[in-house]
Amino acid sequence: MTGPGQRPVLFLDVDGPLIPFGATPEELPDGYPTYGTRPDANPLLARIDPELGPRLLALPCELVWATTWMDDANEWVAPRIGLPDLPVVAWPDPYEEEDPRERIHWKTRALVDCAAGRPFAWVDDEITTADRTWVTAHHPGLSLLHRVDPRFGLTPADFATLAAWLRGPAHDGP
Repeated sequence: MTGPGQRPVLFLDVDGPLIPFGATPEELPDGYPTYGTRPDANPLLARIDPELGPRLLALPCELVWATTWMDDANEWVAPRIGLPDLPVVAWPDPYEEEDPRERIHWKTRALVDCAAGRPFAWVDDEITTADRTWVTAHHPGLSLLHRVDPRFGLTPADFATLAAWLRGPAHDGP
């Protein structure tokens, strides 16, 4: 449970949840919508809907980047969607030091360590049942591992799921 003044953590990936990719022409006949471009930026950044920032900030949680973008997420992504600089998970080196028999994502252990017992939600497009099982067995707090469809990124349904979990009766925080 969260202590006084502590809110649950929301670990946020960029590629997939914020930058959608992989939809077929049948799924998006007009292609991905774009939200402006900057000549110095990665062209995929134009796919990030600026409305995601206010929606993320409205969630009752502490936002933390959980992405290979690392600090670049604060430089390139956060300003596009109106987020302040966020803390960044420090990944272990090398990323794939995991026991291959566990078949968990290389981020999973680091996120549990970073949460340090606090309730957390993790938004990523690569979460599997193995990750959920491992977190349940190794994390003493509440957790929500929410897989986002990378073809569409975060949708209103994803935000509804996150909001319901974060505002659930089991959380002590505001």
